Amino acid sequence: MSDYHVPVMLQECVEGLAIKPDGIYVDVTFGGGGHSKEILKHLGDNGRLFGFDQDVDVKQNALAIENRSFTFVQANFRHLKRYLKLHGVKQVDGILGDLGISSYQIDAVERGFSIRGDAELDMRMDKNAKLTAKNVVNEYSEEQLHKILGMYGEIKNAKTLASAIVSQRFGGAISTTGELMEVLKGYAPRNRENKYFAQVFQAIRIEVNDEMGALEDFLEQSAEVIKPGGRLVIESYHSLEDRMVKNFINKGKVFGEVEKDFFGNELKPFKAVNRKPIVADQQELTRNSRSRSAKLRVAVRL
Repeated sequence: MSDYHVPVMLQECVEGLAIKPDGIYVDVTFGGGGHSKEILKHLGDNGRLFGFDQDVDVKQNALAIENRSFTFVQANFRHLKRYLKLHGVKQVDGILGDLGISSYQIDAVERGFSIRGDAELDMRMDKNAKLTAKNVVNEYSEEQLHKILGMYGEIKNAKTLASAIVSQRFGGAISTTGELMEVLKGYAPRNRENKYFAQVFQAIRIEVNDEMGALEDFLEQSAEVIKPGGRLVIESYHSLEDRMVKNFINKGKVFGEVEKDFFGNELKPFKAVNRKPIVADQQELTRNSRSRSAKLRVAVRL
């Protein structure tokens, strides 16, 4: 379990939650359990922690936590409210989310997330989901591919690449990560190939798992679930995700401007604790390369 995933800014995340020993907390991205184990150290006998994760492979990590205060929920965090209600919980004192993909999922080559090795184009975080990377690559229109490559992958030549993928499909389906990489090689900037491949894989993964839709659903529910004075702590690695989180904290909605009441008071559920996002220190950057793009935002429920 220790090498499953090295949590980024672990202490900063836990400090952001301002844990009360008898409080109720949710780790909506359980993964390797690193954050959850740290939260449990701060909880007393009456405290409770719920760990959410949609990935079936994660269950063994959850079983390794022998603590009466801990409950594992195998579900996507977009169903936060529903599953908490099933456990008799209406409101909580804090929620932690570490967005994106875990090191384990990338390292499990057979799941198709990785640019290393050759595997079926899958990329599902929930293995029961219907949409796979193979569906996206082979069935999406050129226009749809152009949109997701540009928006989720921030690919400069997204239009050209989308056209190349569609042309390639005429000769037969693109079924594996290796076959997709062969197409990408002709369009990647020189000496920046791996970064380009990773951006394309990221774009497809975000689409397959509807990560932006799930994030929006989750953020809206977090406002209903966190009690006044409670904390929302979100760590993101993608500019689009960070923008959504920042907007939600500052404006009360993922997209668009803040709404105001009759007297001009802003109608928003949260207030940012730090004006700027927290980033990893030099020590952590050296130790864990994944921390380079991490942005941590902490908000308090009004």
